[in-house]
Amino acid sequence: MLNISQEKLNKKVDLSGYKSAQRVFHHRHYKWFNRILLGFSILLIIILFLPWTQTVSGKGSVTTLSPEHRPQTIQSPIPGKIESWYVQEGDYVNKGDTILHISEVNNQYLDPLLVERTGEQLTAKSGSVESYRGKIGSLGAQINAINNERALKIQQATNKLKQARLKVKSDSIDLEAAGTNLQIAKTQFERIRQLQEEGLKALPDLEQARLKLQETQARHISAQNRLLASENEIVNARLEINRIQAEYNDKISKTESEMFTAQSNQFDAELQVSKLENDFTNYSIRNKLYYILAPQNGYINRALRAGIGETFKEGERLVGIMPSDFQLAVETFVRPLDVPLLHKGEKVRVQFDGWPAIVFSGWENLSFGTYGARVVAIENFISENGLYRVLLTPDPGDHPWPKDVRIGSGARTLALLEDVPIWYEIWRNLNGFPPNYYQPEQAATEKY
Repeated sequence: MLNISQEKLNKKVDLSGYKSAQRVFHHRHYKWFNRILLGFSILLIIILFLPWTQTVSGKGSVTTLSPEHRPQTIQSPIPGKIESWYVQEGDYVNKGDTILHISEVNNQYLDPLLVERTGEQLTAKSGSVESYRGKIGSLGAQINAINNERALKIQQATNKLKQARLKVKSDSIDLEAAGTNLQIAKTQFERIRQLQEEGLKALPDLEQARLKLQETQARHISAQNRLLASENEIVNARLEINRIQAEYNDKISKTESEMFTAQSNQFDAELQVSKLENDFTNYSIRNKLYYILAPQNGYINRALRAGIGETFKEGERLVGIMPSDFQLAVETFVRPLDVPLLHKGEKVRVQFDGWPAIVFSGWENLSFGTYGARVVAIENFISENGLYRVLLTPDPGDHPWPKDVRIGSGARTLALLEDVPIWYEIWRNLNGFPPNYYQPEQAATEKY
């Protein structure tokens, strides 16, 4: 009966004589129920005041701590054609082992003797450079010889000029002496002529004086001619000096022009040598790229380009490799609201896919099948999924992570924050409040 009527049947009808009524209306079961209810209430109140660790949950996957230890693909920096494979999927390779051999598909590099012929061109052009250097040295020596010869010629012409100047001085002195003698001869002739007119001198004496005067005049004129000739020799000596300078300057200019031409050819040859050296080095390195080598120790995951004779472009992925030496880590993603609560070095519990676990998010000591980790990096920029990426590494003070866990498998994480009563955590979740913001002492110490 629902017992909703105002007329109570059990108060008007006596049912105590019935066995069923005696069992139903027995009052002892109320005491046990009340005791159980009271005990449960007391236990619930005690539980509400137990400590509870606030957590920040996230989902992620297993990865490696170092980027170089993560799964990678091997590309070819040049286009080519697959000639032969030296490995199979699942094989273990050491660093430097040959994975596959490719051949050239570019028409510019099809010549199998390209490196040797480029080396021959480089040797020939290097010899040309040495020849130009020798020619430049010879032209320089020739210029020095011409300079020395010019100096000697100029010195010789200068000496002639000095001789001409000294001769001019000597002839000028002779001219002065001849002029003095001429003046004396004129005076004597005039005196004898007067004496002859007065009858004191004979006519032969006058003739002799006239002859002496004429001789003196002739010597005076001869001295003038010699002086003019000496002065002309000075002019000729100066002209000779100028001619020598002009002649040898022309020779030096021509030789320098040839030397500059040789230098220009040398620089052009050196430029071609530099280009050939660059080509020779590039061709030599390109020949080494025909063999794709393992960048590090690891396992061949998958051949992305199969078959023989298949062509590919530069930068195309050929094969995947998984490094054998690595340190496990977990990348997990948390909400932007929870990012300020996480700090480097904080403890995190990790649950791996495939490893059964019983998780009490607030009581990590009672959790089973979870492993300890610590925060090593927090991304500063939001990811494409709208969450922030956090990188975790194994906690050295906790149980080691499973050895059989594979990179890429899923993982769930619980970051341990502040300890609060359970009632506070229930109230916070009912109101949709975030966990308490706090900063651990270690983070505060590192900041300052």
